[in-house]
Amino acid sequence: MDSCVFSRLNRFIPTSIKYIKAGSPATIRQDIAAGITVGIVALPLSMAFAIASGATPATGLFTAIIAGFIISALGGTRFQIGGPTGAFVIIISGIISRHGYDGLVVATIMAGLILVVMGAFGLGKLLQYIPYPVTTGFTSGIGLLIFSTQIKDFLGLQLAHVPSDFLPRIKACVDGISTTDPSTLGLGLLTVGSMLLVRRFIPRIPAPFVGIAIATIVSYLLGLNTETIGSKFGGIPDSLPSYISLSNIDLQHLKNLIPEAMTIAILAGIESLLSATVADGMSGDRHNSSNELVAQGLANVASALFGGLPATGAIARTATNIRAGAFSPLAGVVHVLTLILFVKVCAPLASMIPLASLAGVLMLVAWDMSEVHRIKRLLFAPKSDSVVMLIALLLTVFVDLTVAVEVGVVMAAMLFMKRMSQLSDIHSLDEALPKEENINRSNGQERVVVYEISGPMFFGMAQKFVNVMSFTRKKPEIIVLCMRLVPTMDATGIEALETVVRKSQDNGIKVLLSGVHPRIMKIMQRLGTDKLIGDENIFPDFSTAISKGILPEKEDDIGDRGCAVEESRKRLAAAE
Repeated sequence: MDSCVFSRLNRFIPTSIKYIKAGSPATIRQDIAAGITVGIVALPLSMAFAIASGATPATGLFTAIIAGFIISALGGTRFQIGGPTGAFVIIISGIISRHGYDGLVVATIMAGLILVVMGAFGLGKLLQYIPYPVTTGFTSGIGLLIFSTQIKDFLGLQLAHVPSDFLPRIKACVDGISTTDPSTLGLGLLTVGSMLLVRRFIPRIPAPFVGIAIATIVSYLLGLNTETIGSKFGGIPDSLPSYISLSNIDLQHLKNLIPEAMTIAILAGIESLLSATVADGMSGDRHNSSNELVAQGLANVASALFGGLPATGAIARTATNIRAGAFSPLAGVVHVLTLILFVKVCAPLASMIPLASLAGVLMLVAWDMSEVHRIKRLLFAPKSDSVVMLIALLLTVFVDLTVAVEVGVVMAAMLFMKRMSQLSDIHSLDEALPKEENINRSNGQERVVVYEISGPMFFGMAQKFVNVMSFTRKKPEIIVLCMRLVPTMDATGIEALETVVRKSQDNGIKVLLSGVHPRIMKIMQRLGTDKLIGDENIFPDFSTAISKGILPEKEDDIGDRGCAVEESRKRLAAAE
């Protein structure tokens, strides 16, 4: 018992604790170098994602600092880097527009608590069952939406109001295309071009930082009259955030915020575990999904309490961390210290960053998120997968990401049920019976019929089972149901079995079960199904069911014949 409890508690020991003793001066130097590199990458992205979400750039930095520290220090992944990500941009902007920033704070806290519960009960594995077409669909949709939100700043359009919906936003940008500012467009193109060149020829250098730095320097030297962080937001404070008061939050809106909180929690869980899986593939390490979700939940609660945004594991920053030579979660902590140093020392410089440059960074991020090559590939996948991907993408773009996630999860469940029901089957196995006079009568009337059930017997299979068992031929005296290939059975499957048994018994037909899995047998015993069938009618294997259930009066000589029956059954299965 003690070892079992210790094993469960061991799941929640942060990865950072396990690597404290494993460190050395050399690995510490590796972590410091990697942390500084990732901090430089996270700096412009955190501000850009916050601005795109409808928040201030300082909010993005504070999120990267607070949530990033907790995710690295308490998480279950060795290399995970946390903070604001592109996946949340559309969700955050939608929540702020509908419920205000107070609503976002409450939704983020609720989402954090949901993640903690999911991690505590080991529910992280459930997120792995969301199909690839669903995640590709809404991720590509998010990328398209982010791209559309940056057109105004990238071109320097003079628009009094930018609609929140996709089509009206595109229409407004097209109508205002004549107000394009050449200098603003030039800075945006310079940023994108610089990033592409760095990615192509110097991939180890953080491309977003280089692009923004070059555009900022050019804008300052040429004295360009373009909108900057300072002109729009008043710059970035040089102090860290303080705890916000929850006294002004209207708790009556909790019910309305549940769908928003669920969306944040599901997306944060998917993104963080996907990032952890990518890190495992790059490093050969293994993450702890339960511990990771708990840390993600705590990070989101803390971020909201200090005025931050929803956060999750960032795939690009985590990959950069590994490529930069990180050894332990200390690199993530150093990345946070790098951001703090920037806030304390270099905040005035951030005021000079052109918004067109940040828009260029986000447009490139949006293109990466859209994964056009994956969409093209999925169009050649099975039709059901292609349709699901397109539905998730279109719902994200034209309706709402919350709806897309909810519908995506439902579609995932329906796809799973459909494919599981395709794996399940019930078919006649009369050929496995010995051709004995006392088993099958010579007058042609069948005394015994045999059916084999294969695959999970759950609610998706139940009606199929009932339909097959509705006999159209003359009634037999005995039905044998071979269940050795049934690995699991839910309550609906049990109910379908009981329905068939009752109908058969009402018609004077005896039902025998063979090869019932011990786990299924326990469920039958708890529900009383074994009493309905009769313990004497449940057998460990097919040959025993024949020898003892059909011809008990010839038990001595049926044993050898039973072996022949089982052998013929195996030959039949091999032929199929």
